[in-house]
Amino acid sequence: MDMDGYARLAARIEKVWEEFDDPAALHRDFHLDEISDVLEAGLLTQEDAERAVGRMVGVALSGDEDRAVLESALHAICTAGTRYMLPLPLVKPLADAADRFDPPLLAYVLSALGSTYDKAATPLAERFLDHPHPEIRREAEDALTEIRWRYRHEPIGGALPDALG
Repeated sequence: MDMDGYARLAARIEKVWEEFDDPAALHRDFHLDEISDVLEAGLLTQEDAERAVGRMVGVALSGDEDRAVLESALHAICTAGTRYMLPLPLVKPLADAADRFDPPLLAYVLSALGSTYDKAATPLAERFLDHPHPEIRREAEDALTEIRWRYRHEPIGGALPDALG
């Protein structure tokens, strides 16, 4: 995408956020879904994606009473995790507040933890391996698999010949 196209995309995302922030806006979740679509396409720089995810985390933790808004924010975070590596400090506040989410929303939190590929997220996901809901146990296992995958497939410096590395 050329610079003009990227600038238009960034301006559109800012407009969507303004529309979302308008207290009179109807279907605020649709605005988050629009940003989620951009994240899913992988059109943003890592920095801009992290900024969008940070705002989504803020929305998810805001106490917004509209469940559709909470779910859209958490879904967008997970969608971003399919195209971008999410830094643990960005999504850790969700894990810290995990007890406030019911199982369907908690599944998104665990998915986001897996998208960090950060070993430090391991204990955050492990605590849900004994959760009473099978879906949450499965999501915790999946998150741990994602975290471990990176370290199984990351070459150790000097372990491969230069021609292969």
